[in-house]
Amino acid sequence: MTYFGVLLRFIGPPLAVLAAVALWDRLRGRRVPAGFDTWPAWAILWGHVAIALVYTTPWDNYLVATRVWWYDPALVTGVTLGWVPIEEYTFFVVQTLMAGLWLLAWMRRLPAPPAPFVARRKLRLIVTAAAVLLWAAWLALLLAGWTPGRYMALILAWFLPPVLLQLGFGADILWHHRRLVLLGLLPPFLYLCLVDSLAIASGTWTINPLDTMGVDLLHVLPLEEITFFWMTSMLIVFGMVLMLARESHERVGLG
Repeated sequence: MTYFGVLLRFIGPPLAVLAAVALWDRLRGRRVPAGFDTWPAWAILWGHVAIALVYTTPWDNYLVATRVWWYDPALVTGVTLGWVPIEEYTFFVVQTLMAGLWLLAWMRRLPAPPAPFVARRKLRLIVTAAAVLLWAAWLALLLAGWTPGRYMALILAWFLPPVLLQLGFGADILWHHRRLVLLGLLPPFLYLCLVDSLAIASGTWTINPLDTMGVDLLHVLPLEEITFFWMTSMLIVFGMVLMLARESHERVGLG
């Protein structure tokens, strides 16, 4: 499959359905609930698209330039920005849109948490400290030059810092809305892992086995790829929930 073929077959249809659901909800007057009506949801979604492009671009270019992964030249257009084909930038956009629209669809449908929000500073500190230790450990392995852990270390060293900021600011807010977070996070993550495994099996892109730990789900999907989709899905869902939640705005004095 060509890279654009992967996007058209597997990302295009669910994205179109989710866009249709968003339009249908708008026409019927179904809006996000009062707890999330702080800023326009569409602006937050497109803001995350921009952040995904800006933040992921240097990381992805480094990985392609250093051959951590590569693309079959016969299955991409050959149009590149830096070392990365235009299809990859397109993927950053559609992944964020798909995950964001899925989250917003549930946000418009789920009831508010039954219990009132209670700030939990201790929870924020514990979760953030654990994440800092994880980040420091993998950064140390990256700097030490452990080749089999290189791809995993590059993922966690790059994507954990913004997650740390999210957890440090609002781990308790995310926990309060944990049902929404899980419903928004798990299905897109699992679906993207499936799509990735199909693309790898068809040779659309290839992960350098020398830079991975050799742990593959069903002998196809490297653990590193699973981690990548988990981290990026978390960033989208955590970010959108925190930016829209009224508790976040009250925390910074905007409520």
